[in-house]
Amino acid sequence: MLPEQEELNRLESEQSNLEEQVASAELTLETLKAETAQFQHRFYHTVGRLYAELDSVAAQIARAEAGLDPDNLEFQAQAEAAEQQAQKSAEEAGLAEKQVEPPEITPELKQAFRQAAKLMHPDRATSDSERERRTTMMAQVNVAYANGDQAAIEKLMIEFGQDPEAILGEDVAARLVKAIRRIAQLRLRLQEAEEEIGGLKAGETYELMTTVAETEALGGDPLGDLAKQIMRQISERKIEVEMIRQRRAATAG
Repeated sequence: MLPEQEELNRLESEQSNLEEQVASAELTLETLKAETAQFQHRFYHTVGRLYAELDSVAAQIARAEAGLDPDNLEFQAQAEAAEQQAQKSAEEAGLAEKQVEPPEITPELKQAFRQAAKLMHPDRATSDSERERRTTMMAQVNVAYANGDQAAIEKLMIEFGQDPEAILGEDVAARLVKAIRRIAQLRLRLQEAEEEIGGLKAGETYELMTTVAETEALGGDPLGDLAKQIMRQISERKIEVEMIRQRRAATAG
């Protein structure tokens, strides 16, 4: 075997290993995004909306207390701050209410995404036109994955393989250059994906999601327990609002 062919074999083996690592990292990243979205949706419907209601009642208390002493600037400022927080919570709750529950991420869907990423990821391109083609196709794969549409991903892989632009004639020298460039691209993308994964895992949402999952695995119901706690607080605060209003009415009378 010629030395250049041996070197090409070595580079293509390294390239294949890196492609597998990148596909796994891409899958981990997209799955993590989907699972985080699912948890956010669940969190809102379990306790998030209750927090918004609690903030609303807290604002009512602050405004009622400010009404007992209209000349107290501190009370007035506290009431305004509480109302602003309640407004913010209400807006956030409104946005969450409009979100559609994310689809289930099945093992079959993950496998389809992995195969698609290995086949058509933009980092495999060796020319600007090929990168543009792959970027367009991979964007469609990401959308299909986010929608839980395995059939769409499989259809995209077939379309990609049948694309005339995917057929290229290559000699050993050209393949050597392409392999070297491809390896550099893969290393960069692997680093980027790992950094994105690290960033998501360092976030508060992931930390909360992990804690909840661990507690539930032990038979607990942390979100349900928290929801009950917040509902008790809401009931207590509503009583407090009524008592303050009665005091105000008595004082005015």
